[in-house]
Amino acid sequence: MTGKIDFTKTLDGYRAQRDRFRLLEVPDLQYLMIDGHGDPNTASEYTSALETLYPLAYKLKFASKRELGRDYVVPPLEGLWWADDMEAFTVSRDKSQWDWTMMLMVPEWIDRELFEATVETLGRKTDRARLGEVRLETLAEGLCVQTLHVGSFDDEGPVLDRMHHGFIPENGLSLRGKHHEIYLSDARRTAPEKLRTLLRQPVSR
Repeated sequence: MTGKIDFTKTLDGYRAQRDRFRLLEVPDLQYLMIDGHGDPNTASEYTSALETLYPLAYKLKFASKRELGRDYVVPPLEGLWWADDMEAFTVSRDKSQWDWTMMLMVPEWIDRELFEATVETLGRKTDRARLGEVRLETLAEGLCVQTLHVGSFDDEGPVLDRMHHGFIPENGLSLRGKHHEIYLSDARRTAPEKLRTLLRQPVSR
């Protein structure tokens, strides 16, 4: 049995400073993913997505420890967000227009065979209608701009505006891919003004 790995301490992609944009090269990472649409504060499918992801993530963690002798801390929740009009993020913040993919990172040693076996086992024990929608997929982001936002999710707009219309073009970069957020705080237990969220945007030179 190896020691328990905490990826927030070993992967550079979980680091950023408040009010500072940085460029980093993000390696290909493997995730449990599930898709949805609409305001995460009111959409029932957002709640059901999290209620599906977390039990599977912990079931995989325990299977990894039991069968492979490799233990790890389940990483923070992450999300990809996009809309037909990206101004819905930076200006209007019209959450009803948002599409999203919620994700939990899993180590590269979790293969498809273990994933499928764990899904099957969990499906026999619980009634989770959306379990079949979860996929195991590698996300390749490469070069990204990232910063740490401290505060309410609704206060992200000006930070993203500075990132998209300031730092990125000023450094000869252009946006590509989807807006990526990493939730370092538990929104259920943290005051909005103290929430810590990594904001990431893949870019091209």
